[in-house]
Amino acid sequence: MSEMEQTTEHEEDGVERRDFLFIAAGGFGAVAAGAAVWPLVDQMNPSADVLALSSVEVDLAPIAVGQSIKVNWRGKPVFIRRRAAEEIAEAREVIVAELPDAQTDVERVKEGKDEWLVVVGVCTHLGCIPIDYSGDYYGWYCPCHGSHYDTSGRIRRGPAPTNLEVPEYTFLSDSRIKIG
Repeated sequence: MSEMEQTTEHEEDGVERRDFLFIAAGGFGAVAAGAAVWPLVDQMNPSADVLALSSVEVDLAPIAVGQSIKVNWRGKPVFIRRRAAEEIAEAREVIVAELPDAQTDVERVKEGKDEWLVVVGVCTHLGCIPIDYSGDYYGWYCPCHGSHYDTSGRIRRGPAPTNLEVPEYTFLSDSRIKIG
């Protein structure tokens, strides 16, 4: 082999090695960038405890008439109240036009399940947790700023602009509901 042929052969080997090194370095760089960015993207996902509660099933059988329970759903308290006939009648006698957030009691419960009221237990004023069976209307009372809710979870007096939220829920049976 002549000297010129040997030089060309070595140059071709050098080009192939250089190309390989460029590709390998680019690949490692891409993997390193992905590894650095992944934690930033992953931290934006909802936490596991919130995801686990995207829907929750509740057994209503142990709840007596006139009793209320609190369950957690999506990191928020949800009040489930089994209302007595008197509470339902009182909630239905209210003149809806006089309410700050006009909504009938029938709109806030499932048809045929009038005794069950399900509301998110967060005051619509500043997000406090109201106290059950208290206030001027024997519904919920937020002592932080003085909002009074009736037995249908409707705002009756105080700074709260809207009624307690009714979450999406369905009856799986007469004694079991699924919230969310």
